[in-house]
Amino acid sequence: MIVVLNNESDKEKVAVLKGKLKALGFEIHESKGIDAMLWGLVGDTSIIDVDYLMANEVVKDVKRVQEPYKAANRKMHPEDSIIEINGRKIGGGYFQVIAGPCSIETEEQITKVAMDVKNSGAHLLRGGAFKPRTSPYAFQGLQNDGLKLLLKAKEATKLPVVTEIMTPEHIELFDDVDVIQIGARNMQNFQLLKAAGKTNKTVLLKRGLANTLEELLMSAEYIMAGGNENVILCERGIRTFETSTRNTLDISAIPMLRKMTHLPIIVDPSHAAGIRWMVEPLSMAAIAAGADGLMIEVHNDPESALCDGPQSMTPEGFDVLMEKIRKTVEFFGKNME
Repeated sequence: MIVVLNNESDKEKVAVLKGKLKALGFEIHESKGIDAMLWGLVGDTSIIDVDYLMANEVVKDVKRVQEPYKAANRKMHPEDSIIEINGRKIGGGYFQVIAGPCSIETEEQITKVAMDVKNSGAHLLRGGAFKPRTSPYAFQGLQNDGLKLLLKAKEATKLPVVTEIMTPEHIELFDDVDVIQIGARNMQNFQLLKAAGKTNKTVLLKRGLANTLEELLMSAEYIMAGGNENVILCERGIRTFETSTRNTLDISAIPMLRKMTHLPIIVDPSHAAGIRWMVEPLSMAAIAAGADGLMIEVHNDPESALCDGPQSMTPEGFDVLMEKIRKTVEFFGKNME
């Protein structure tokens, strides 16, 4: 339920109404605009009568929200959310590129790639330490040791780092990680979502292999319901009947999510296609569709990569791509600072 209040309303009367609603068990999400203030009521709104609210002189309008996601709903929060990560903003007109290897392999590798992507203009570093793989025989990542190497690269470059978490028990290991990634295979790991909701870390939530947009937003709702509203959504391709690419990038998800939610939306063109040469056109398409950022895999020696070499760009290729990204982002009126 959305309650619209006049900005000029008596503050004491507004406080009294807020107290009554909280006493009924509602959580209140506030959003202040130029002409009015919005309250998003989260809870069992069936117990409250719309006429009761409208009778209060500070209330301008009341609207019921039919969608099951509330905190993530644009109706609750009409303006785009802007999330700040170590001084770098994403969403609301701010665009960021996250880049780095799929898997951390050695200190030399992650540090070199980190330096390269920073010099090319990426503002956040990605690197996998814990790797969920389809095959139990595939490389599973360096795990704790990989996390330590990622933090060394962070120290060397001063780039904020993004890495994937697999289980709630690992939360404490991520104390020095700037952005916790919840991958496609864990999008509906509800215990992990709840644990992420209790942190103050930015969470990058990837869409599942065959999940709807509403299911993605309900997963975001789990995190936000725990008190953590710093959520970034990621479209990374979905499973379809097409076999010429690793996945199918759902480009329509970007404008649709823009209508459904206020949360920032980024695209992972590397996993979407699984093919190096396709990363550039998919990146351009994502920017044109309104994405707030890109997550791109870069490896100093893709042919020898322990994971996802065919979709990883070389540092030289990434440098060329970044120049095109900068020009395209500027054309569409967004800020990469």
